[in-house]
Amino acid sequence: MSALKYLLHYPPSLLSQVQARLDDGSLGDWLASRYPDSHQVQNDNALYQYVGALKQRYLKNAPAPTKVLFDSQQHPVKGTLGTNTQVSRVQGGKLKAKHEIRIASLFRDAPEPFLRMIVVHEMAHLREKNHDKAFYQLCCHMEPHYHQLEFDTRLWLTLRELKPA
Repeated sequence: MSALKYLLHYPPSLLSQVQARLDDGSLGDWLASRYPDSHQVQNDNALYQYVGALKQRYLKNAPAPTKVLFDSQQHPVKGTLGTNTQVSRVQGGKLKAKHEIRIASLFRDAPEPFLRMIVVHEMAHLREKNHDKAFYQLCCHMEPHYHQLEFDTRLWLTLRELKPA
């Protein structure tokens, strides 16, 4: 089950179900039936607007990111699907902070719920820095099916990696 590296911390019974779907070739069809629609967020400007709309709806008082973009350097093999960085600097007599959200470019081809899941994850870092209970509660507030989408994204990544180029 080394092909299931994105699913290592899930129970063995679940991993065997995933492996069975991989073996019989039905995982791709199953994911396509659950997430048939693609999205129109294909460039950095559209991504910035997408993030801005979600931020306005759920995190009105959180600091707005100054930059939001797709980043080809973010990759699951390297362990990152997205990042939220804060750069602080002194400007005059005040400390100014700028927030950047970078989303892996591979999410241009992902179903919209997967893009939303990773955006919600990175936006939650605007309020909660650590992956703790409060962080995941905030993720679930913004996306009630957050944990299911995270799992399905991991399935999609697994399938994407196993497909011949």
